[in-house]
Amino acid sequence: MSLMAETPFDDIEGSHEYVAMLAEALGEARRDVEGEIAAAGREGAQRRKEALLLVSYNLAKLNLHITTSRRILNDLRSLRRLLLAERGAEPEAEREVASRAGA
Repeated sequence: MSLMAETPFDDIEGSHEYVAMLAEALGEARRDVEGEIAAAGREGAQRRKEALLLVSYNLAKLNLHITTSRRILNDLRSLRRLLLAERGAEPEAEREVASRAGA
């Protein structure tokens, strides 16, 4: 039994799933802020609207970083699968060479 608690970062798949959940939460937050911006505009609350626009800008930047992180995690998953497939094929190739040498 492991003493360490399992985390979303125990493997690449878990990390990818966690980042996907962050992206969903970020999307919800962005939609909420856009609604707040519209409401502030209707109410004539200019200072509040400007603050919300700054929030929206920072959420957009964060969304870019999350999207980039998801792509990097996808690349890492693909590379790991490729490397594991090569490692699995390596013993077969060695057996073929050995059987040819013995023939």
